[in-house]
Amino acid sequence: MEYYLQLLVSGLVIGSIYSLVALGFVIIYKATKVVNFAQGELVMVGAYICFSLTVQAKLPFLAAFFLTLAFSFILGIAIERLILRPMIGEPIISVIMVTIGLSSVLKSLVQLFWGTQIQVFPPVLPQEPVMIAGLPVAPVYLAAFALSIILFLIFSAFFKYSRLGIAMRATAFDQQAAASMGIGIKNIFALSWCIAAMVSSIGGIILGNINGINAQLGHLGLKVFPAVILGGLDSLLGAALGGLVIGVLENVCDGAAKEFLGLGGFKDVAAFIFLVLILMIKPYGLFGAREIERV
Repeated sequence: MEYYLQLLVSGLVIGSIYSLVALGFVIIYKATKVVNFAQGELVMVGAYICFSLTVQAKLPFLAAFFLTLAFSFILGIAIERLILRPMIGEPIISVIMVTIGLSSVLKSLVQLFWGTQIQVFPPVLPQEPVMIAGLPVAPVYLAAFALSIILFLIFSAFFKYSRLGIAMRATAFDQQAAASMGIGIKNIFALSWCIAAMVSSIGGIILGNINGINAQLGHLGLKVFPAVILGGLDSLLGAALGGLVIGVLENVCDGAAKEFLGLGGFKDVAAFIFLVLILMIKPYGLFGAREIERV
């Protein structure tokens, strides 16, 4: 039982990181109706920038953290202005293909500047585990989970109560109606990419402090995709819960497969098997809005 409780705790932590990255997917999709397949590479770039500022530039971790967020904000603007804005009015599949190409470019740049070796962040928090209900839990796990919950609450309040958040929700609901009310649609698109890049960088930094970073970190986007589809592409709550469910499911199923069947690597397929079963029952995800077309 203690073994599975440990798997549950680590699954919740990894799942909370999945929730952050899934939040980036949802934000872009809600504003632009585009699925961003470069989301995992934004996670990777943010993690490497923070690593460089911390290890190579010798900056304090908090300073490196906020500078990374500033860099991610600028990167989001640059991607939207230089790459996505010229694609306005083009078929959605063309825009999606552009994001796939962007993922390859970002991955190649990371490998060019930092190589493919695993890099480890210097310890930020104490290494001595904290006992919770008789289970030893690393402080970095507690900090990661708490930070993910706090950020989700902040973004939920932002979308519900702030003027910019309401403008983003209006744009996602009906772009023409939002434009007629004086909302700058192009500025909302840029803001959605900035927020998605910043959220992804935070996820990358958290994950880097737990497991280290390498060029394979960009694959996180594909691992998070089942969480996005499970919760619903247009639901912030779905992104949060979907990430937690997938994180726990991966860890527990992988542990059970190793213990009872002697199988390794089940973690990589468990989420997709569960996703297929759910979508057979709920095609729009657990919290996704069902589209109704009238003829």
